[in-house]
Amino acid sequence: MPPAPACSFASDNAAGAHPAVLDALVRANDGHALAYGDDRWTAEAVGRFRDLFGATATPLLAWNGTGANVLALATMIRPADMVVCSRWAHIAVDETGAPERVLGSKLHTLPSADGKLQPEQIDELAHLVGDVHHAQPGVVSITQSTELGAVYTADEVAAICDAAHRLGMKVHLDGARIANATAALGGTIEALRSFTVDAGVDAISFGGTKAGMAFGEAVILLDPLLAARAPFIRKQVTQLPSKMRFVAAQFVALLDDDLWIRSAAHANRLAAVLYDATRDIPKIGYDSAPQVNSVFPVLPAELIEPLQQWCFFWPWDQSRGQVRWMTAWDTTDDDVARFAAGVRALCTA
Repeated sequence: MPPAPACSFASDNAAGAHPAVLDALVRANDGHALAYGDDRWTAEAVGRFRDLFGATATPLLAWNGTGANVLALATMIRPADMVVCSRWAHIAVDETGAPERVLGSKLHTLPSADGKLQPEQIDELAHLVGDVHHAQPGVVSITQSTELGAVYTADEVAAICDAAHRLGMKVHLDGARIANATAALGGTIEALRSFTVDAGVDAISFGGTKAGMAFGEAVILLDPLLAARAPFIRKQVTQLPSKMRFVAAQFVALLDDDLWIRSAAHANRLAAVLYDATRDIPKIGYDSAPQVNSVFPVLPAELIEPLQQWCFFWPWDQSRGQVRWMTAWDTTDDDVARFAAGVRALCTA
């Protein structure tokens, strides 16, 4: 087996911060600036986000992904409402019940093979509307790209938004990997707008950390009616950074010259390279080719632990031996080649 790659394939969360982001942090550290967003970096980041999503968008910088999701949902949810999401949704599986505890709202999970909801599933909730014995359909939360690496097309998001809005619901898009989805759908600002603003999404959790930041996320409120109390809600759910310039400076660097999209496109490309390099290996099975920067092979149970010990990655659907290999902005072609060679050596031993 060759030497382990320089990086792991566990998650894009495991990657370091992009050098341009670190340089921006250092520059923002020069001198004093007023706290809580009253600084030039935050003003510039807000302007950059409005360039992406329109002048009426309300960007709110936050600490982390779970907090951004809770903040976004908190601006949308009403008492006795429920949040509808896929059974794979991060808010339902990987946030330790934070939305339910903080918001006091039910999460209603729906089945999905690839993490994508279908508009028909939203339509089927109509019988709950007005029934006092049931939590009311309040918010649909979708993930783009999904936890299983699938990408909603702009038309698919629009169909979900139409179904949700017919029932008086709002739509939240968990965009922890919105950069990878944007790259997969064309890599342009027009592509981004096609599945957000133009599709009818009401609020977005915009991922920064997985895209190359050291820390920090953003919530983008696209429905102006959500904005009035949002600053107070952000403080209440503990997502108001005092030294906000350090989150803002990173976003300015990431959004400059489409660095966030270019880095995501690099990660997506290497996931495809990894898939091509391993799909013919005996004992490995795939359901589909990767759309973004995640690869989901099915491995024999006895091979998973030895491979993890050599180069760590996470199990995914353990009932069938499915694992997840992820590339990141800093993954190299050599990393992929060595990892694929190691997988092949163990699988053919």
